[in-house]
Amino acid sequence: MKRYLKLALLTTLFCTSAFAAESAQSFGVVNFGTCVSDSKLGIQEQASFEALKKQMASLLEDTEKQLNDLTAKFNDPDYLDGLSPEAEEELKNKFRSLNEDLNRYQNQYYQVMNQANMRIVQTLSNGINTASEKVAKDKKLSVVFNKEACFYYTPALDVTKLVIAEMDKAFVPEMKKPTTTPTENPTDGTQAEQKQK
Repeated sequence: MKRYLKLALLTTLFCTSAFAAESAQSFGVVNFGTCVSDSKLGIQEQASFEALKKQMASLLEDTEKQLNDLTAKFNDPDYLDGLSPEAEEELKNKFRSLNEDLNRYQNQYYQVMNQANMRIVQTLSNGINTASEKVAKDKKLSVVFNKEACFYYTPALDVTKLVIAEMDKAFVPEMKKPTTTPTENPTDGTQAEQKQK
């Protein structure tokens, strides 16, 4: 009876060890951040985000510059003395209007940047998911984890380079689209520059 128990115990240990070894080999880990920074898709999406950010910031800076110019005029007593009451009222109206524009542009800036960021994360997540699935099938992996979900993993489980390679194979460069800002600024050349781009 003891002999059978020992045999059963040895068989169980062997099976458990074999299962553990097989399971360890069937896992993969992907570094999401590296996929974003090194893949063609990630580089394209980051460039699009920076271009949009620059475009929106340019609109804000131009409006701020105009407001600063008007503020300087209001702080110049000699300039104000040379204005008719109608011209001074027109200057005040322009200042109020620019102030409202600036507040609106600031709100739009944060909203557009947040939406663009969410879109980029979604696009990259989809790309990484698709590439991870392909790598998992090729390497016969049961699971591919995001590195952020792991406290520790052996470097042998890292399939990030393979995932990036698959992402780059599937990469289709984005066609240049004309970019537009949410609101026109009639007092500058931003719109004309955008149309040229």
